[in-house]
Amino acid sequence: MALQPFSPATTATRSLHSRIFASLPLRTDPYQRRENHTRHLCVHAKVLSSTANCVRLQEGTGAFSSRSPTAKQIVKKRTGVIRFATIEEIEAEKSLIEKDVKGRMEKTIETVLGNFNAVRTGRANPSMLDRVEVEYYGSPVSLKSIAQISAPDASSLLVQPYDKSSMKVIEKAIVSSDLGLTPNNDGEVIRLSIPQLTSERRKELSKVVAKLAEEGKVAIRNIRRDAIKAYEKLEKEKKLSEDNVKDLSSDLQKVTDVYMKKIETIQKQKEKELLSV
Repeated sequence: MALQPFSPATTATRSLHSRIFASLPLRTDPYQRRENHTRHLCVHAKVLSSTANCVRLQEGTGAFSSRSPTAKQIVKKRTGVIRFATIEEIEAEKSLIEKDVKGRMEKTIETVLGNFNAVRTGRANPSMLDRVEVEYYGSPVSLKSIAQISAPDASSLLVQPYDKSSMKVIEKAIVSSDLGLTPNNDGEVIRLSIPQLTSERRKELSKVVAKLAEEGKVAIRNIRRDAIKAYEKLEKEKKLSEDNVKDLSSDLQKVTDVYMKKIETIQKQKEKELLSV
């Protein structure tokens, strides 16, 4: 029969067996020695069983710990989970930012329109004086806030101040403006004759309109840029994912395109007014 190598359990058992019998007291009485031997064998059997079970338990514990994750490892993995915003939260953030964007873009359109109206055409229009400021009692104020402005016909404007003592400062403000108009003050009202534009002057004003339109477009782009930064901030705060930001940016570009077209439309209308004789 081939000899089998000792297992860890067998080695431990043999070592324990040697220690037990080494501890047995020497007896001269054969009967007493037999009784002691029997008693120690019973103890030995119990110890062997416990030792073997202990070895198997240690082997099993080592196998479990090498393959199974500990509670600490599980908690560590779970704490690394990132939660992005829900659809409802994304829509709420989008709604707030888009509301701000549209409000600012609408104000930009109003500003562009006001600038266009201030550009003189061949036909009299009270809005031509919208950008004229008057030094009234030491403070700059708009002309339309201290006087009534009307267009009695296609070639003249009528300025009637609420305070007649302000007529001289109003006259001075009109002369200092870039409108190229000469006021006629009769002590009651100020009349302005609107001369017909030359072909060369119309082309110059068309360039002014184009410049004003471009300034409006730059303002629209800046508003879009601010909104993109707001989305990117939410992404850094882990409230939006990269895909969310891409989708929202795409929708924002559509809104931007709408307002860009509005500026182009009113620019064409103004240029048409300037070039028509």
